[in-house]
Amino acid sequence: MGEPLNQYPRIPIWLDCDPAFELLGISTTHGNAPLAKTTLNALSVLQAIGQPQIPVIPGASRPFCRTVENATDIHGESGLEGTDLLPLPERKPLTHCNAIKEMHDALIATPANTAWVVATGPCTNTALLFATYPSLASHIKGVSIMGGAIGSGHSHVSMGPDYTDSKGQSHVRCGNITPFAEFNIWADPESARSVLTNPILRPKTVLIPLDLTHQAYATPKVQETLLTGVQGRTKLRTMFNELLMFFAQTYSEVFGLTEGPPLHDPLAVVVLLADHPDFNVQIRFDDNGGERWKVDVVLEGEQIGRTVAVLAEDGKGVLIPRSLDLDRFWEVLESCMAKADEATNYVK
Repeated sequence: MGEPLNQYPRIPIWLDCDPAFELLGISTTHGNAPLAKTTLNALSVLQAIGQPQIPVIPGASRPFCRTVENATDIHGESGLEGTDLLPLPERKPLTHCNAIKEMHDALIATPANTAWVVATGPCTNTALLFATYPSLASHIKGVSIMGGAIGSGHSHVSMGPDYTDSKGQSHVRCGNITPFAEFNIWADPESARSVLTNPILRPKTVLIPLDLTHQAYATPKVQETLLTGVQGRTKLRTMFNELLMFFAQTYSEVFGLTEGPPLHDPLAVVVLLADHPDFNVQIRFDDNGGERWKVDVVLEGEQIGRTVAVLAEDGKGVLIPRSLDLDRFWEVLESCMAKADEATNYVK
């Protein structure tokens, strides 16, 4: 499905995570599980897709100034539950170096205005990176963050059941970890705020909130496509399907959303294809005619971690897509699965 992504120029990225591009490296952080487990998960997934040479460096084990919280009710104790096919990694994480310095050195070595930082977990590492090396903000092309929830009609999707306040009144939910906040932002709101309000980073930042990710449900039809592919089922596809099914079950039990699990993190990566010079590679994201937003994060009270977005009148703000070309998104995902199959010799 779709054009092979390796036919076109690759975009250098550093993936800052809880784990068609040139992946410079991965820095892990607290998030779905404690740091040691998210680091092991990143190494295991790289092993599974035939890319164990990608450097993995443990980063922040806790938020900037808060106690650490994990999401074991959604992702299980390990942070990646649901399958016994995830291989043990052959390589170890790089623990002899500092994650923030390594991120900087890899990014600054790329040509100006080419590299991206993609954050798919709490923003602790990303915030520390730009606080330690502020000039790097001018060098990179952009930052993509999976996190936040806008609400207020930003998109048509449901975030889950309505919640009832202390007065017994019902309200529409816009978050997942709380009625107001998405987990990644809530887990370290100070770090998220420092990135989203950075005046240099702001106009080159893309925020992928629940309002968008809840449009990308892996429905039964999508699940079958990703499981079988063109060459039939492989060990890799079965493993990812099992992980997906675990996520689908917990999402159904916790949020009552049964259409299928939303694919949060991949959207924060594929959005980088939105302005790719080759039309055959592009994926369309709707910004409603060029909307840009000033985004702040609530740091106290019952709405802590909430992302508050106000239209930037000068047009110099964060891009928060309202929708995307879903058919093209699934094509890109299938193309990535096919490439991983090829890298692992289609092991059954």
